Amino acid sequence: MADEKNLEFYRDEILNVDREIIALMRKRKELVREIGLFKSSHDLELRDFVQEKRVMENAMKAADEFRVSRRPVKDIVSRLIEYSLAVQEKSQVKAKGKGSGRKALVIGGLGKIGVWFSRFLESQGFEVFIADTGVETESRILKNNWTAFDHSFDVTVVAVPLGHSAGVLLELAEHKMDGLIFDVASLKTPVQDALYQLRDAGCKVTSVHPMFGADTEMLGGKHVIFMDVGNCEALNEARDLFRATMATCVEMTLDEHDKLVAFVLGLSHLLNIAFFTALSNSGEEIKRLHEISSTSFDSQLEVAQKISAENPHLYFEIQRLNRYRHLSQKSLTNALTEIIHTIESNNESNFVQYMTKGREYLKTLPYVKKSDNN
Repeated sequence: MADEKNLEFYRDEILNVDREIIALMRKRKELVREIGLFKSSHDLELRDFVQEKRVMENAMKAADEFRVSRRPVKDIVSRLIEYSLAVQEKSQVKAKGKGSGRKALVIGGLGKIGVWFSRFLESQGFEVFIADTGVETESRILKNNWTAFDHSFDVTVVAVPLGHSAGVLLELAEHKMDGLIFDVASLKTPVQDALYQLRDAGCKVTSVHPMFGADTEMLGGKHVIFMDVGNCEALNEARDLFRATMATCVEMTLDEHDKLVAFVLGLSHLLNIAFFTALSNSGEEIKRLHEISSTSFDSQLEVAQKISAENPHLYFEIQRLNRYRHLSQKSLTNALTEIIHTIESNNESNFVQYMTKGREYLKTLPYVKKSDNN
């Protein structure tokens, strides 16, 4: 009984320590917010890599001093830095937002990316109105159809499913919609003609592709692609919406977008779908495979698990509707055929050549981590 009491005592002590840690996290958050406000008022960059290095070096020094393993400390401090940046980014977006007194419409605002844009625009001070076929009870700011709103908007975001985007854009062109208009479709091939019709109708239109998921809180390290449809004012206005964030903004043509996305999204999706399809068809239990997994298998499994949970209809559209899909598909099938042939013919030198060529191709990426495992 004494041992059980001691066990409960130590468990209670751990709970108390956890509360202290969380209280300190709250204190750290408040300090971070003050730093963010200072940076915003003095037009300083949100991200300070020199300071981040200093924070990490101080943490490693403390880990050695208190004889705590460096690895978990590094993981925790990295998360704290990321969380701090997210807090500061949100504060700066709110402080520098240009939406005060302006109205924004998000068509498809109940979808995942529609919800993200609604919150993003609200954080900048826009009064956000939502039009979505999923609206059950209509109100002043919620309608089933965007045409039911009796006023114009300063910004209109088209965030409906890819297959419906062109139709909505054409409706906006017919109504000669005022204000900035942009779609957020994953592919531009299906909406290209509709975007040009909006332009020809005299609408202030551009095209945007946020290269991140709807659960993204911090845009640091994330990319947002902007495509000029023939209206520089619209392009600049859309970019201004993200100026206070740490997102990397990239400009390209509509055609270039779909060609690159065939590899960035199409190829990566295809690889992971093939990976978990091969596993599910193998006859091996995934739990058994996971019991003996390697570092690389775990990493691949984590990505594949996320892909498998996504909307299969959207992912099919991304594959099928891209006019450049054959480039990535052919590249993948050719590479796989060559590698398998190399293995079957016992050609080690060719196999080494594939690995060497890949290493040379990828080595310029600054964030590639070296692994001491498989």
